[in-house]
Amino acid sequence: MRYKIDYEKRIKELLEQENKQYTYYIETMGCALNENDSMKYAGILEKMGFTKANEIEKANVVLFNTCCIRENAEDKLFGRVGYLKTRKKQNKDMYIAIVGCMTEQGHILDKIRKSYSYVDVVLGTKSMQFFAEKLYLAIKNHKKTQEVQDNEHEIVEDVPIRYEEGYKASISIIYGCNNFCSYCIVPYVRGRERSRLPEDILNDVKTVASKGYKEITLLGQNVNSYGNDFKDNKYTFVDLLTEIEKVEGIEVIRFISPHPKDFTDALIDKIASSDKIAKQIHLPLQSGSTRILESMNRKYTKEHFLTLVEKMKERIPNVSFSTDIIVGFPGETEEDFLDTMDVVEKVKFSLVYMFCYSIRKGTRAERMENQIEESVKVERLQRLKALFEKLVLEDNEKKIGTVHKILVEGLSKNNDKMYTGRTIDNKIVVFEAEEKDIGTVKNVEIVENNKWYLTGKIV
Repeated sequence: MRYKIDYEKRIKELLEQENKQYTYYIETMGCALNENDSMKYAGILEKMGFTKANEIEKANVVLFNTCCIRENAEDKLFGRVGYLKTRKKQNKDMYIAIVGCMTEQGHILDKIRKSYSYVDVVLGTKSMQFFAEKLYLAIKNHKKTQEVQDNEHEIVEDVPIRYEEGYKASISIIYGCNNFCSYCIVPYVRGRERSRLPEDILNDVKTVASKGYKEITLLGQNVNSYGNDFKDNKYTFVDLLTEIEKVEGIEVIRFISPHPKDFTDALIDKIASSDKIAKQIHLPLQSGSTRILESMNRKYTKEHFLTLVEKMKERIPNVSFSTDIIVGFPGETEEDFLDTMDVVEKVKFSLVYMFCYSIRKGTRAERMENQIEESVKVERLQRLKALFEKLVLEDNEKKIGTVHKILVEGLSKNNDKMYTGRTIDNKIVVFEAEEKDIGTVKNVEIVENNKWYLTGKIV
């Protein structure tokens, strides 16, 4: 389905007739997929003639793009929406929209309708193509839309997108998930797996390359399931990577997130042989205990995960791994937790996103017995964090004196006299450079270890 700019034109004409200049503000909660969706909402709004506001208080349209992975996300959303209530009463030209994963949950939708009826537009994860129409009805007729429309089997292409200025862009390649991990709500809120056509993805890659972007990140809940839903086509994720490699101007290719159970030898060989695909792989572990992994419905064991890592280390030079880990899953014993610590010690992840387990309504894990006390979760998380920090320091020390090709991304966020970039295995490096170097690839020698980042010099 191709996106049609219709209501965007109507809103732009409406604002021009009334001589109004509207601004927008988007607050994104959650993952890289949500961030990519927010860039599309920004693109749609700018087609309407809206300009971006730097502060939420100065915006005519405030859009919250929600996530339902973490338990405190609901409190954060309703706190922010409640904060705008008084301002909305005072400004008839202000509109509030809530989109994203959280709206797909019935109790959230009921709460919005009951306690936050002043919200103008509520749409689900598969309804982006209706946003302009619903906002038009809110502006012109003061009609509110608080609904989730089911368009699970459609992929909408050519959606306007506003990339932030820079040299890195993200591109979604597959939507939804078929895995049904027992702790996760994603398959219920984002639907089943739906792969975009290769030609549409390649058009996006060529577009960002023509705009000067050097690095792309391919997005999906499970990127290495890409193509499994094509009925008459055996086109795979490896085939897609092969085509993207050929696009001139793209120098670094990353992807998140693959599933360990679907990581094929062909994909490993593709990463090993490529000069463009990053040698840093995000490989979600979740738990190091085979017993807990089975309870999570992850479909691999501790031994399978470690074997996969060893295979990649043997075939891919200088490979590194990042991961996700959940601490305190229902029924997790001290022995189970020590299995997780053992995997972390053996793999030596370069980055770990670690969380205490939190109940998500509607998941199988919500109904499990033996929920772990919060104090036990926190204590285990602190032990995991201490181990990870020790391993990071050891790994960083090994990099001192090595030289890496690094894309100069811009000024460091913490030191406006230094510039920053990332190694191919995703380590942050700060170094002296010049403004004209931004967007170019430099050889940088690592000279100092600062735990969470490295200091280098251009050679």
